[in-house]
Amino acid sequence: MTTAFSAPSTAKADIAVVGCGVLGTSLCKQLLSHPDFASRSITAITKSTARHDDIRKQVLQSDIDSDRFTVKTFDDVLETSSSSFQDVVFCAPPSGFDNYPSAVKEAAEKLWAADKSGSFVFTSSGGVYEGKDGETVNESSPTFDPETNPRSGRMIYAEQEAIALGGCALRLAGLYTFERGAHSYWLKKCQESGVQGREDGIVNLLNYDDAASACLAALKVGPTVNAKRTFLISDGNPTTRKGICESALKCAAYAQYSMPRFLGPDDGLKGKIYDGSKSNEALQWEPVYKSFDSFMTSFI
Repeated sequence: MTTAFSAPSTAKADIAVVGCGVLGTSLCKQLLSHPDFASRSITAITKSTARHDDIRKQVLQSDIDSDRFTVKTFDDVLETSSSSFQDVVFCAPPSGFDNYPSAVKEAAEKLWAADKSGSFVFTSSGGVYEGKDGETVNESSPTFDPETNPRSGRMIYAEQEAIALGGCALRLAGLYTFERGAHSYWLKKCQESGVQGREDGIVNLLNYDDAASACLAALKVGPTVNAKRTFLISDGNPTTRKGICESALKCAAYAQYSMPRFLGPDDGLKGKIYDGSKSNEALQWEPVYKSFDSFMTSFI
């Protein structure tokens, strides 16, 4: 992402969604249909134009932008926009950036309105929690040391950039759709190789649409509630590696697969349980899909 341009200067009531993959696309659709955002326009911001037509088709069922929704690259926004955005949601994954924390900082500094009358929402990961064997973690639980755990470190440092500028971080559980997620990978790709970890290892999950609605909820409550805070978002019903596969195997689309081997070891760490009840209350949010099993069985 370029640093050659100055931030736009005049704020307006637009919303920027940085990163428009599965999560960002769902958020854009929800914002456009939600009555509380009926007067707002949304700009989906990407690194390149490669998926712009696909994004428009998914969000608008059209090949062209509308009066309330447009898709632009980050560089184009900085070059052509005369206004910054009242609200910004950064939901681009770290895989697309050489320096993820710097990318988050740049988006906040160059896209978010200087008066900060709205919100900057950064989607992080619950994977940053250290946790012990089977321990319950919440918003204030210790995270990994970013210096000794580089993978979690880049997410932790990115959170710090967002929060230092007055934004908030939503630590999301493992994301899934019917076609995407651990269940799909394990059943389709690990039949012979097996799945790393014990079969009763704990996994916390969250449907992509629910993750998007949590971002929307953060925008609704605004900075008086979310500024400089960290939230933990999950469906509240942790399952296990084996449980994930069992739920998916109930569906015809996965019936051709068999339960993969779990490689353990049996005395390996069991994982952690997310307790995001305080976040749910603060954001006035709850998931539509209460558990992975109930979601998958809805397709039977």
